[in-house]
Amino acid sequence: MPKKKTGQRKKAEKQKLRQKEIRSAKDKIALAQHPCNGAMECDRCNRKQKNRAFCYFCQSIQRLPVCAQCGKMKCMLKTGDCVIRHAGVYTTGLGMVGAICDFCEAWVCHGRRCLQSHACTCPLQEAICAECERGVWDHGGRIFKCSFCDNFLCEDDQFEHQASCQVLESENFKCQSCNKLGQYSCLRCKTCYCEDHVRRKGFKYDKNKSIPCPKCGYDTSQTKDLSMSTRSHKFGRQAQASGYGDYDESDEADYDYGTSAYNYDNEEEGNDSYEESDEESEESSEDDEEEKKDEGK
Repeated sequence: MPKKKTGQRKKAEKQKLRQKEIRSAKDKIALAQHPCNGAMECDRCNRKQKNRAFCYFCQSIQRLPVCAQCGKMKCMLKTGDCVIRHAGVYTTGLGMVGAICDFCEAWVCHGRRCLQSHACTCPLQEAICAECERGVWDHGGRIFKCSFCDNFLCEDDQFEHQASCQVLESENFKCQSCNKLGQYSCLRCKTCYCEDHVRRKGFKYDKNKSIPCPKCGYDTSQTKDLSMSTRSHKFGRQAQASGYGDYDESDEADYDYGTSAYNYDNEEEGNDSYEESDEESEESSEDDEEEKKDEGK
């Protein structure tokens, strides 16, 4: 007979499971909630940007640096893991700073845990925008992730990318390996797979988890649950935006009035030539009348 668990034992096991859930959920924090990707306003130029050691626009040092790992502005630990001892004294500003992260370009406080763990766990290590291919050091905005393909996006391209992210690279919803309807779609590869070709041989799949893409390993989603659309082509004159687009009255108006200066100049020149020709015709008619009078005499 196994021993009956006491109330203290049950409480300890529940607390252990709860702490395990908290630790696992800590790795799934949204990218916008990390202190290294927080919003910051410069003290000198008053421009909003990502949390940085130096202002991206005016290169000034912030008066109250924010730690990229723990997010604190003031070290109030009397006895802790601080590399620089300050017993009984609270430190702020550069007195709290211990390093600068090479990936996110933000301050790291002088706590031993932050100094040892942030460089290895920085969420912006490979934060290169999928659209413009700029890194953290190349623009002043914050970094986000696409909610569909899970790629990094800068603050300038996030809305435009997400609006056009659910478009397949094919012209229909059929599987890439056969002609069956693709029940599963990979939002990163922009391809569809049927029930037979989405699974790989010799690979063990979890029962209650989504099936990974056989090409890139990203979790697939069911096509019927997504607002997926197919790629479309525009042939002929519709493909070119300038000069050979669809017929419109505004285009005709632009064409007429766009060359008005040139036509006006030509009309002025033509009017001058007409005036000259009229004067020549009048002079010739006067000469003819004088000749007729002379002949009558």
